[in-house]
Amino acid sequence: MATFNKLNGFVEHLAEKVHNLGSDTLVVALSNTAPASESTRPDVTTANCILANVTEISYTNLSSRNLTTSSSSQTSGTYSLVLADLTLTASGSVGPFRYVYIYNSSASSPTNPLIGYYDYGSSITLASGETFTIDFDNVSGVLTLA
Repeated sequence: MATFNKLNGFVEHLAEKVHNLGSDTLVVALSNTAPASESTRPDVTTANCILANVTEISYTNLSSRNLTTSSSSQTSGTYSLVLADLTLTASGSVGPFRYVYIYNSSASSPTNPLIGYYDYGSSITLASGETFTIDFDNVSGVLTLA
């Protein structure tokens, strides 16, 4: 299973009221370019931690990328964001992609701020009819804040 990589800019965006993780629309973006290889690196500064700095693939043949929040809550001062698994279905060739970003499509300033990404270790291409399931941790959540 791929490991979640929180982007540093997300921390500042969270502290500055950019995100409401319990109610905002979260979406996945797919890329075959490593964050450190982007022309404007989304993993370095808060200002660059936006979807516009990610080289996305074409989604023409792909099902919805919107995520469903299962729970957004805290217990004893530890917050957890739990997302339902997402299965992407190809209706034609999709990819290749290696990185699966999570971003907030509800935020407007900045537009589409990034939260983090998964690195699957190698490029993935889907043929028509194939599926790709993003298996989120249904116990601990995608991320925890303490």
